[in-house]
Amino acid sequence: MTSFRTFRFTFLFAFLVFCNSCKNETQKATEPSSEKIQSWENSAAVKDSVKNILFYGNSLTAGYGLDSDEAFPALIQQKLDSLNLDYKVINAGLSGETTAGGLGRLDWILKQPVSIFILELGANDGLRGVPLDETRKNLQSIIDKVRQKDPETNIILAGMQLPPNIGREYTAEFKEIYPSLAEKNDLYLIPFLLEDVAGKPDLNQGDGIHPTAEGQKIVARNVWEILREVISE
Repeated sequence: MTSFRTFRFTFLFAFLVFCNSCKNETQKATEPSSEKIQSWENSAAVKDSVKNILFYGNSLTAGYGLDSDEAFPALIQQKLDSLNLDYKVINAGLSGETTAGGLGRLDWILKQPVSIFILELGANDGLRGVPLDETRKNLQSIIDKVRQKDPETNIILAGMQLPPNIGREYTAEFKEIYPSLAEKNDLYLIPFLLEDVAGKPDLNQGDGIHPTAEGQKIVARNVWEILREVISE
């Protein structure tokens, strides 16, 4: 089995692929009966009670190389549905996204109400050698904007790590960004999003970076361990 030593070299060169897709649906309106009007009113009430969980990240969140229903946000939706929990998952992952890019598109994303905001950004910054202060500042600005939009939104920060061949000091300081921001802002923290997946070739696609469908299931479990704490409050 390939060790993390092998994984760390492939990690640096393979993470900058861009992909994202979206689908829109339309419905035809028909003349409603009084029964249908009542039914629609009831449906609207249910819809209003549904809370949004927004996953905001890069290709890991987007589910690069997989069908959309195999990405971990979709698996989280399946888990929520199985428990009859009224939450709607929104996958706002964008392959190749940096913290600067995420900050730039955030206002548009926050036009919709968000109950739980899961922030998974920063890995591409590290792979590009972005100054750590800049990455930290951008993540803090994203956190600030989410709270300014709605102070009641719960924020979960997904921790990431870099391969040590980039430089011991840089990678150590990068890793520390996430717990320090979580502590400073009183956030929920996923210590390492790719725990038990990184460095395992049978759980990653050919690029050695992006999880396979089986790997995504483990990532979903890592997320659920923290998300269920937020939901149960």
